[in-house]
Amino acid sequence: MFAAVVIAFPPVMASSSPQPGAFEKVFGQIGGSFLGIAETVGGMAVLFGQIMKRCVPPQIDVPEFKRNLYKMTVKSLPIVIVTALFTGAIMVIQATPIVKQYGAEGLLGWGAGFGTLREIAPLLTALMISGRVGANNTAELGTMVVTEQIDALRALSIDPIGFLILPRFFGIIITLFVMTLYADGLALFGAAYTGLGLLQVEPHGFYNGLTSGLLTFGDVGHGLIKSVVFGFVIALASCHFGMATKGGAPGVGRAVTATVVASAAGIFVLDYIVSFVIG
Repeated sequence: MFAAVVIAFPPVMASSSPQPGAFEKVFGQIGGSFLGIAETVGGMAVLFGQIMKRCVPPQIDVPEFKRNLYKMTVKSLPIVIVTALFTGAIMVIQATPIVKQYGAEGLLGWGAGFGTLREIAPLLTALMISGRVGANNTAELGTMVVTEQIDALRALSIDPIGFLILPRFFGIIITLFVMTLYADGLALFGAAYTGLGLLQVEPHGFYNGLTSGLLTFGDVGHGLIKSVVFGFVIALASCHFGMATKGGAPGVGRAVTATVVASAAGIFVLDYIVSFVIG
């Protein structure tokens, strides 16, 4: 009889914890996000320290560096050429109504060149390189991690940082610097001939406005400094997420997505900081 009563009315567990409320869930998610960001930033800082440690004396694998530089730079030229030509054309199209309204055809070169060289060309080139080179770098490193190729290198007494990371890290920075130089020239070329088609401004008149003294080498240097900073962000993010990959093939996909998102966010944040610091 007593057993039947116990079965019919089971005792209430006194140690059962209450369900978290809406506020606890929200603050828990916020806290988890901050912890995730802190973990990522800390991992990048550790990786950067390891890279710097191997730079003095240099421990970079030169054949691997040359191979990656060719793959990153030469094979990125087509997408950079297309992006840069249309960037210059778009700058002129946007400036056309103002130029016609005020009859300022002589300032078309300066107007298109100022925004292109200082801001648009480095920014768009960085986003293109991030999507093509950075994502590919993460996928390569992540695949090596999940297939235990990195462990095999360590078993053979080969340092993965010097053999894999350093060539890719410096290759991405050099690639973005060189591609920004190409993008600057091609964007101005596209802008000049778009101005000829829309405003009948001859190319020599466009370039005269570009070099009339309003646009200085400091404006070009401003964009090149940004390209180095952007390259640093893309290189560090792609190498970090690649080496931190886990979870098999799905983990590689997540690492590539994280690289693209982190690189784009870092590019825009540092774009603001560099613009604010160096003017």
